[in-house]
Amino acid sequence: MSKKIILDCDPGHDDAVAILLAVGNPEIDLLGVTTVGGNQSIEKVTYNARAVLEKAHATNVPVYRGAGRPILRPAQAAASIHGETGLDGVELPEPSRPLEEKSAVQFIIDTIMSEEPGTVTLVPTGPLTNIALAARLEPRIVERVKEVVLMGGGYHVGNWSSVAEFNIMVDPEAAHIVFNEPWKVTMVGLDLTHQALCTPEVQKKIEGVGTDLAQFVSGLMDFFRLSYSQNQDFVDPPVHDPCTVAYLIDPSIVQTRRCPLDVELNGTLTWGMTVADLRGPEPAEDECHTQVATKLDFDKFWALVEDALRRIN
Repeated sequence: MSKKIILDCDPGHDDAVAILLAVGNPEIDLLGVTTVGGNQSIEKVTYNARAVLEKAHATNVPVYRGAGRPILRPAQAAASIHGETGLDGVELPEPSRPLEEKSAVQFIIDTIMSEEPGTVTLVPTGPLTNIALAARLEPRIVERVKEVVLMGGGYHVGNWSSVAEFNIMVDPEAAHIVFNEPWKVTMVGLDLTHQALCTPEVQKKIEGVGTDLAQFVSGLMDFFRLSYSQNQDFVDPPVHDPCTVAYLIDPSIVQTRRCPLDVELNGTLTWGMTVADLRGPEPAEDECHTQVATKLDFDKFWALVEDALRRIN
């Protein structure tokens, strides 16, 4: 059976690839896309989500607008990485499907409460504001969610500060809520996603799919490569967000390790840091509900992305 997911995102070049991977793989049943302010303003990322689905001819997938700012802190954006539109480098089609009237948080709650318990996975690839608000507004969803597979954090590395990753640092209070609820959490952080580099060889294979959508993704990667080389000192850009979807499609692509996990809220130099306790032996599953992603099967990962682009065509 296909895996039911809600993709909560802030597109974003890598979020766009995550959307396309979810649309193009038969193992995934994309129930809806919810948006959150992060890489750009909520207005821009919501438009981008709708436009990417339009580009993929996936207008059957509804889009719900979510929180435009963190729970407590001022909004931030990653224009230095994603540009002024959030998806600079390509032309976006005009979305034909109207934006849903229901809020993202209400959609998350309603969907989880109406589906069979243990069948819906939450896949946040932006700040965790919507997920935290949903858990607080309707606590019963926590025991009904199958798992939360998020892109964010890092147990050895940061990018928005020396120790903190963007999605977590933007709204660390939301991350604290999500990490400390008793649902299963898999943190796909920078330690893993920095292995998902779009090398020239990978991009050539994507272009070899030979479709307009493949050229669209290549255009995204051209801009992403330039922005990462200028701002993060990467030769090739790490394509973070689709690693979450790839893990759900084929868990063998991403190795994980169970460990206690939390986020620093008060440190002057370390707020937003995700702290993974990797000391000692790996705890048993019934003792620890959080785990971190450690190692990526590079070839399998990019083969999934290429296959999804072919299937969409």
